Amino acid sequence: MKAILTVIGKDNVGIIAGVSSKLAELDVNILDVSQTIMDGYFTMMMVLDLEKASNSFAEIKESLSEKGSALGVQIKIQREEIFTSMHSL
Repeated sequence: MKAILTVIGKDNVGIIAGVSSKLAELDVNILDVSQTIMDGYFTMMMVLDLEKASNSFAEIKESLSEKGSALGVQIKIQREEIFTSMHSL
């Protein structure tokens, strides 16, 4: 299963490292990533492969949310098919 992850928050040192290390702990592979800083705010979007993930989607979502709180950013994850349905006309 593929998923879309978004990270938004005030720019700070260690956001990419924190998110990517948490994904590695969860056995989630990063397929694509785009990130930018806009007027002091960090934004990142990732396409993820959860096929080899060691936890359920709900557990991954909760773990990433907790990591986001620790990093001072908001992390959201959605299944690719739901994201695609929500963003198509």
